[in-house]
Amino acid sequence: MSFWLSLLGYQAVWFAAVIGAGHGLVWPGVLGMLVYAGAQLLLARNVRVDLSLIAAALVLGFLFDSALIRCGLASYASGWPGLALAPAWILALWVTFALTFSQSLRHLQNRLWLAALLGLLGGPLAYLGAARGWHVVTFADPTWRGLLALAIGWALATPALAWLAKRVSMSSRTTASSRPARGHAA
Repeated sequence: MSFWLSLLGYQAVWFAAVIGAGHGLVWPGVLGMLVYAGAQLLLARNVRVDLSLIAAALVLGFLFDSALIRCGLASYASGWPGLALAPAWILALWVTFALTFSQSLRHLQNRLWLAALLGLLGGPLAYLGAARGWHVVTFADPTWRGLLALAIGWALATPALAWLAKRVSMSSRTTASSRPARGHAA
């Protein structure tokens, strides 16, 4: 997938998830993520990297956003009824964002400090945009506490995803280069 297709695909899923959640619907974000992830996996240079990023994003997103809810720092529209857990549309955004590390954000794999800066600023801004424009995220008073938690969490999660993408990619190349060529005896 090209740089621009990856970037535009992420933005399309973000809008589908946020607008859908604003209307009480989870499926637009989840469906958008499934289409994006399916296309990415079909065109992937290294499926193992993308599958690792998907798994890591689901775990990170579930733990982080569920913690925000449980600590009373944020609440989300279209969540799980009666459960203080990260909603499916947020997890869809985590997966979609993580997949950009093997495409449009691949350059951050070697610039973890820049990935941390992107997370520090971009994470809270994305949530704030969803809160202000679409009213799908609500922060506890004072709002700065939730935004600070988002900034810290995303400043850690973003370079972690970039590092994982590089690590799995390097591991896959090492494994592939150590295999004997086809048709030759080992």
